[in-house]
Amino acid sequence: MMKRRIHFGIWILAGGLILSLALAYATFLPDPAAPPTDTEVGLDGMLLRPYRGMTVGDVNKDLFDADAYLTHFETGSVSLLPDGRTLREFVVVAVNKEIEIAPGVMFPAWTYNGQVPGPTLRATDGDLIRIYFKNRGDRPHSMHFHGFHPASMDGAVLKQLVPPGGDFVYEFNADPAGVHLYHCHATPLTQHIHNGLYGFWIVDPKEARAPAKEMVMMLNGFDTNFDEENEVYAVNTIAFHYARHPIKVRQHELLRIYLANITEFDFLNSFHVHATFFDYYPTGTQPEPRDFTDTVIQGQGERGLVELKFPYPGRYMFHAHKTEFAERGWMGFFDVEAAEGPADEG
Repeated sequence: MMKRRIHFGIWILAGGLILSLALAYATFLPDPAAPPTDTEVGLDGMLLRPYRGMTVGDVNKDLFDADAYLTHFETGSVSLLPDGRTLREFVVVAVNKEIEIAPGVMFPAWTYNGQVPGPTLRATDGDLIRIYFKNRGDRPHSMHFHGFHPASMDGAVLKQLVPPGGDFVYEFNADPAGVHLYHCHATPLTQHIHNGLYGFWIVDPKEARAPAKEMVMMLNGFDTNFDEENEVYAVNTIAFHYARHPIKVRQHELLRIYLANITEFDFLNSFHVHATFFDYYPTGTQPEPRDFTDTVIQGQGERGLVELKFPYPGRYMFHAHKTEFAERGWMGFFDVEAAEGPADEG
C-alpha cells in the first residue's frame, strides 16, 4: 500500500511538471487569430506564421518596461563636495519580487529596486559614489562593483554580507571609465546572480564620447524549472520583446550599445547584428576599438561597447549566434528609418 501511494505521488508531481512546461511552451506558439505582421510574410507573399517561433501577447509593463529600461540611466542625486568634486548618491533596495519573463511566464526573482536587471547606475570618472543599500529580501545580500574600490567596499566576503532588514553604505570613487557590472556576491553565486541581482555600472570618461543614441543590453537567461538549465533566454529579461517591439533608429545614426553577458549555466553568449558591422571596445576602457565585426562572443561577466551605423533603411535582426538561445527568446529587430537628405549620410 505504501509503495502504491509513493508511486501515485510521483505520477502527480510528474503530471504537474509536464502541465506547467506545456503551458510555458504554449506561450511561444503562433496565435492563429492574430493578423500577420510584416515579419511573417515572405518575399512572394506567402504567410510564414507557422515558422514564426515567437511569443504571443505582451508582458505587463507595470512589472517591467523593457523599452524604458533600454535607454534609461540612473545618475543619482548630484551635489558638489567642498573640494569641487561631484558626489552622486543612489538608493538601492534588494527585494523579492515575481517578474514576467514572457507573456504569462512568471519567475520568482530577487531584485534590485524591484526589477531585473537592476537600474543602470551611471557616473563620470572621478565622481564620489555613495550608495545606500537596503536589504529587504529574505536572505543576506550585497553589492559588488566591478572597478576600483577599497577592500571594505567589495561586498564579497561573509562579513560584508548585509542581513535581511539590514542597511549598508558603499562609498568609492568612480574608476575606471568603461562599462561595468554590479551584482550580489553572496553564496551560492549561481542563485543570487541567476535570480536577478545584477545591473550595469557605467563610468563615463571625463572627455565625453561622441554624441550617439545610447542603449543598454544585458544578455540573460532564466531556469524556470530550477534544473540548472535555462529554458528562456533574452536581452533585457523579456523573451522576444524587441522582436515584437523593434528598436527604432535612423539610417547613418551612430548607435552606442552598452553590452554585457550575465547568463548563468552557459559558458558563452554572443551578439550578432545583420546587414552592418560594428566597432567593439572590450570593457569600454580603451579609446580605440579592438574589432570591426558583426559578431562578438562574451563569457559571463564580460562586457563592452558596441558602436554601429546602419547604411540602409529597413528592418534588421540582432540575436545570439547560438541558435538555441535565439529560438528561446534572445532575438530582436532594429527598425531603421530612412535618413532625410545628404546631411544625415555621414
